[in-house]
Amino acid sequence: MELLQYDFIQRALIAGVAISFITPIIGLLLILRRQSLLADTLSHISLAGVALGMFLQTDPTLSTLLFVIGASIIIEYLRTIYSTFSEISVAIMMSAGMAIALVLVSLNSNSGNFQIDQYLFGSILLISPREVTILVILSIVIVLLYLIFRRTLYVMSYDEATAYTSGLPVRFISIVFSVFTGVAISIMMPIVGALLVSALVVIPSATAIKISNSFGKTIVIGIIINLIGIFAGIFASYEYDTPPGASITLAFIFIFTIVSLATYFMTLRKRKQYNQD
Repeated sequence: MELLQYDFIQRALIAGVAISFITPIIGLLLILRRQSLLADTLSHISLAGVALGMFLQTDPTLSTLLFVIGASIIIEYLRTIYSTFSEISVAIMMSAGMAIALVLVSLNSNSGNFQIDQYLFGSILLISPREVTILVILSIVIVLLYLIFRRTLYVMSYDEATAYTSGLPVRFISIVFSVFTGVAISIMMPIVGALLVSALVVIPSATAIKISNSFGKTIVIGIIINLIGIFAGIFASYEYDTPPGASITLAFIFIFTIVSLATYFMTLRKRKQYNQD
């Protein structure tokens, strides 16, 4: 494979493997908690963190992390206030994130140097060795946390009230989960872009749910789908000179469509067999 000799392709593939272990865990938990739009919200808030870093002329990565961690705690607080309408917290913070980002960009006298396209669309092919290292460390931490708190997260995802009455630290674990989700989103945003990072988190898990009936299997299948989609997207981007983030997203949508059609026809066939019997 000729393209494997390039360092930037090697870094992209390693980053893809690391992301494949992060997003199925976060994505499945977000879907089960009916917070699929949280990834999109945090990516918009990350833009505000980047704009703040540029405005203060500090490291945008650090300002983004601090901004997203604070926003994650606020989202979790709003979610407890509007427990019946959890999407309200997502809508409020998404609007606030974009508004703050636009205001900070307009106030920044060096806004000419602020390349917002880089953060809106990203590129996994431009990932640096430092970002690869951060992604690998983050994936190891998230997998370890999942293995330690797997049973608790499972109960919380389906019924928070039962988890709370059972004595589980629901509030603390929810905040930790939101913070780690925010950190993961803020680190992945420059790689795939703010507009596409939610697709990376949600679509593979939504596809895995269609062909799995257990919590653990869904995450394993999600990891496999992530690996296939990311590798296919990177190779397509290299071969046809297309945007890598969009290519990866289209690969995920293609897999989702194939799986949806296959499950539909299998269900139809079983129904016909049942009626004949």
